[in-house]
Amino acid sequence: MASDNYEVTPMIERLNEAMESGAFAQVRRMINRGLPAQDVAHLLESSPPKERDLLWSMIEAEFRGDVLQYLTDDIQAIYLNRMNPEEFLAATEGLDTDDIADLLQQLPDTIIKEVLVSMDTQDRHRVEAVLSYPEDTAGGLMNTDTITIRPDITLDVVIRYLRRHQSIPDSTDSLIVVSRKDHFIGMLPLTRLLVSDPNITVREVMNTDAIVISADMPDSEVANLFEKYDLISAPVIDENGALLGRVTIDDVVDVIREDAEHSLMSMAGLDEDEDTFSPVLLTAKRRAVWLGINLLTALLASAVIGIFDATIEKVVALAVLMPIVASMGGIAGSQTLTVVIRGMALGHINSGNTGWLINREFIVGLINGAIWAAVVAGVAMFWFDDMMLGFIIGTAIIINLIVAVVAGASLPLFLKWMKIDPALAGGVLLTTVTDVIGFMAFLGLATVFYL
Repeated sequence: MASDNYEVTPMIERLNEAMESGAFAQVRRMINRGLPAQDVAHLLESSPPKERDLLWSMIEAEFRGDVLQYLTDDIQAIYLNRMNPEEFLAATEGLDTDDIADLLQQLPDTIIKEVLVSMDTQDRHRVEAVLSYPEDTAGGLMNTDTITIRPDITLDVVIRYLRRHQSIPDSTDSLIVVSRKDHFIGMLPLTRLLVSDPNITVREVMNTDAIVISADMPDSEVANLFEKYDLISAPVIDENGALLGRVTIDDVVDVIREDAEHSLMSMAGLDEDEDTFSPVLLTAKRRAVWLGINLLTALLASAVIGIFDATIEKVVALAVLMPIVASMGGIAGSQTLTVVIRGMALGHINSGNTGWLINREFIVGLINGAIWAAVVAGVAMFWFDDMMLGFIIGTAIIINLIVAVVAGASLPLFLKWMKIDPALAGGVLLTTVTDVIGFMAFLGLATVFYL
């Protein structure tokens, strides 16, 4: 089936209908012959556990590796842990080295060793080269399947060498030029190879200014390089300049998607690979941890309010207006926090510009605080016919907005320095700061002027 104008949702519906009617032969044919591996993975992720297991059982063994590489880590782990080394090797035959390494990292160490021992020598060395680097580095992303050439041969020899291959690796836009000791020298773009005089040497037309990536570079920095220079692939070298492999755009797209999901899910204390249809107890367990953390921060804010219970009893209007102060600070801080985390992810923020950034946010907080303090103060005075109350809430809003934006700018930097994920911890810490400062400022001022 052609997948150009094909939509996944109708296919899910047809598969569900076929499964409900017991037409399993039709289902088996659809998932093994009619759909690309990416779409079969999407179908699995879109199915509850019982239906998912049934669909998985119908996938042919040699097709399972193709499907596995597109599943989230949670679901990958479920099916990988059910495989023995022989089944894993059969499923992953023909996959790229980096994809095999990614799948292996989901398995226990004892199984990884058994799988590596079962591989042929060349494949084992390639996979071990990738596994020797952390998963979130260029070395962990790279594929060792590359085409290398020497600088002293002619382009005609290169073309004849390429024609000896049945195929070339996916996303090959350039050939990598190396020395006899496999040290990186430059790149020969295929576009330049095809239009140049076949009698000249590689050295005369190769690009020696190509972007080169060190194996220990974080994957987020790799993604930034690909975005900045519109790369399709880039060579990966070790600390001595020896070629190890290459990173390709398909792997970088995965990094970008995972980073985006991580930022989104971390705000709720969830993992980016959270399974939409994970079992009840597992889901409850994961969410309970973050609920407990948020409960502690809420108790802290409540404790601050409790300090001023006598003031609230005397001026009931304070209880009505308190949420406004905390909410305005929370929104202002969240805006700054989001901008700063994004800037950090893009590599825009460094030690040379953090001072300017925090100063800018202070001024923005002061301006917005003054504007909205005037608005809220006017509403409070009109609502409760109390000029003093308007002054108090206006002043509290100015204080809280300034603190909120400065905290929103500085908290991610502090958390990064502490080696804590700002996307995960920044939101809850910011909420605590804005709630505590907002209530303290508002109720503290009210205590001074009313009691």
